[in-house]
Amino acid sequence: MRFEEQLLMDLKAKITERAERHRRVTRRLYAGSAVGLLAVAAAFAVPLLTGTEMPAYAVSKNADGTVRVEINEFKDADQLERDLDAAGVTADISYLPPGKECKTGRGKTVGQVVAMGPGPDAAARMRDGGLDINPRHIGEDQTLVLEFAGNEEETSKTGKQKVLWRLTAHMITGQVGPCVAIDDPTWKGGSGS
Repeated sequence: MRFEEQLLMDLKAKITERAERHRRVTRRLYAGSAVGLLAVAAAFAVPLLTGTEMPAYAVSKNADGTVRVEINEFKDADQLERDLDAAGVTADISYLPPGKECKTGRGKTVGQVVAMGPGPDAAARMRDGGLDINPRHIGEDQTLVLEFAGNEEETSKTGKQKVLWRLTAHMITGQVGPCVAIDDPTWKGGSGS
C-alpha cells in the first residue's frame, strides 16, 4: 500500500469517527431536551390533573419583623385574618366586587396613625408585589383594616389584560364594625360597577 492510499484511509477513518461522535452528541442533546420538556410539561400538568392550584394568599415573616402578605386571589378573607393574627397582626380584611367600597364609619380612628404609606412609620406598605405589615405600628387595641375592591379584568387600549383593584387601609381603635358595601362613585369615572 502506498503512502497516499494509507493517508486517504486514515483520513476516511477520522471523518467516520468524527461523524459518529457528532451523532452521539446530537442524540444526547435530543434526549436531554426531551427530558427537559417532559419535566416542564409535568410541572404544568400535575397541578392541573391533581386539582392543585396556587393558594389565594401567602403570609410570611420577614427578617426585620414585618409580616409579608402576597395575595393571588381575592378569597378566604377570614382565614387570612386568622393567619395574620397568628403572625402577630390584628387585621380586618374585606374583599369587595368592582365599583364597591365599605361605608365609612366602621370604627374610631385616634391620633395620627399612618395605616398605609411609603414611610417607615406606616403600619403597612406596598413593596415588590406584596404588602409588608409592621406589627409594631399597630397598638394593643387597634386593628389594621384592609379593604380590597376589584379583581376585574379589562382589556386596555393596547389590547393587554389588566386587573383593576383598589386597596384602602384604616387603623381603627376598639371595635371594628362590619363592612357595608356601597357604590364607589370614583370607580372608573363614577360608573359604580
